[in-house]
Amino acid sequence: MAVILPVAQRGEAVLAITAAPVAETEFGSEWLQQLTAALHATMLERNGVGIAAPQVYISKRVIIVASRSNPRYPDAPEMDAVVMVNPEILSFSDTTLWGEEGCLSVPNERGEVARAEYIRVRYQTLSGEAVETAFSGFPARIVQHEVDHLNGVLFVDRL
Repeated sequence: MAVILPVAQRGEAVLAITAAPVAETEFGSEWLQQLTAALHATMLERNGVGIAAPQVYISKRVIIVASRSNPRYPDAPEMDAVVMVNPEILSFSDTTLWGEEGCLSVPNERGEVARAEYIRVRYQTLSGEAVETAFSGFPARIVQHEVDHLNGVLFVDRL
């Protein structure tokens, strides 16, 4: 069973810095596997639809995007969880959509944030394989929110 990790809260330094890339030597490692298992368990435990490693005090460029209906996001579309290592948003649509966001690091606060409707993303898998794909709508919002965490930005900074 994966460990549930403590979640950093707004104002903590780890949330305000740019996370370091995962090094080539870390791909396929037991450490990276355990980190992502704990991230996923922590996200599920707290009814999140995404999580970034800096939120659990690990300043590395790892996120999980996992849209699904839950008490915090009852209308979220269902998708399989995607682990993204060293994600990079390659392009943003000109079209933006406003939507309500919350954050595990900013409990009990939500706000309307404008995000690109459609994005193209390049990332690596846990084994280091490069993937390029597109997201739209709510999953695109989650990716943008989580990549912000890797760059030291919280959704409340965008309100």
